[in-house]
Amino acid sequence: MSISPRRDVVVLGSTGSIGTQALDLVRRNPDRFRVVALTAGGSNPDLFAAQVEEFAPTFSGLGEQASTEAAAQPCDVVLNAITGAVGLRPTLAALEAGSTLALANKESLIMGGPLVLDRAAPGQIVPVDSEHSAIAQCLRSGEAGEVRRLVLTASGGPFRGRSAADLASVTPEEAMAHPTWDMGPVITINSATLVNKGLEVIEAHLLFDIPFERIEVVVHPTSVVHSMVEFIDGSTIVQASPPTMMIPIALGLTWPERIADTAPPVDWTRAQTWEFFPLDTQAFPAVDLARVAGERAGTAPAVYNAANEVAVEAFRTGRLRFDQIVSVIDAVLTGHAVPSGGTLSVSDVLAADGWARKRAEELIARSAG
Repeated sequence: MSISPRRDVVVLGSTGSIGTQALDLVRRNPDRFRVVALTAGGSNPDLFAAQVEEFAPTFSGLGEQASTEAAAQPCDVVLNAITGAVGLRPTLAALEAGSTLALANKESLIMGGPLVLDRAAPGQIVPVDSEHSAIAQCLRSGEAGEVRRLVLTASGGPFRGRSAADLASVTPEEAMAHPTWDMGPVITINSATLVNKGLEVIEAHLLFDIPFERIEVVVHPTSVVHSMVEFIDGSTIVQASPPTMMIPIALGLTWPERIADTAPPVDWTRAQTWEFFPLDTQAFPAVDLARVAGERAGTAPAVYNAANEVAVEAFRTGRLRFDQIVSVIDAVLTGHAVPSGGTLSVSDVLAADGWARKRAEELIARSAG
């Protein structure tokens, strides 16, 4: 297969987990990539300064506005590795500029929904979440009409097997101790509550145009199988590798091509067992709640995401119990009236996001009072 020429890359969120791994990939493959823009949120200015010095991009800056400007720079690929709702405007800017969008910032797609999809050309969005990258790879095995269902795998997080009652007393430190993945604090806590998997269900629906009733979640503690696609003839195609984000990051930057030796493969000389378990929706109701938000569509997914971001921060700072995070999301979502009719706009999404954050703060303050 012929190899494409070197690609110009923009990395948004360069000091986070995904951003630093992406730059490591660039560092190891200077013949494949050139960094033309770097941005970060500003929490690690020394690392950002070192990255700018090393990669010498033509554009760099800190903050949401800088990321939006960077996403519009002439390039081949924009990697949106920002965490949270602030990734929406950069996502839209990248799509409007016509660049391939390697999307690790799931929140922007979930918030924007049709607002984002309507701006995207076919194939312009390449998922970087390991689950959605896995599905995209598996889907190359058949036609769209041959797909019966998508199966997202979840590690189950650090509290797999615990009852709902057990979760009332867990600490932020315990929630941050993910058994298989090394991620940023917000995503790690989202994985512990299973909110992250709920967001991924909505993301899968939007990316692959599969109804929610044909998207399932199974618990797979070792995170070797990243997700699966079941076809109508009974075949299930699996994408597997030891837990690593390097493969989906590399595919995000080079899709549909692969880079040799991106990460170590499964060691088939060693005995191993892959186990799968049903999701305990009583102890972890976040996935079912995400389905509700996704089915309501409109601004409901933005509300789900915003309420979660506020609740997670309250948990991290000791103002909310772990088991109250999803309760806050549920209460905020229940009180939200999705606008009927019309086309979703950026202002609609941001207004819903702002309302949800304010309402979540009110509920959290009440619970502490």
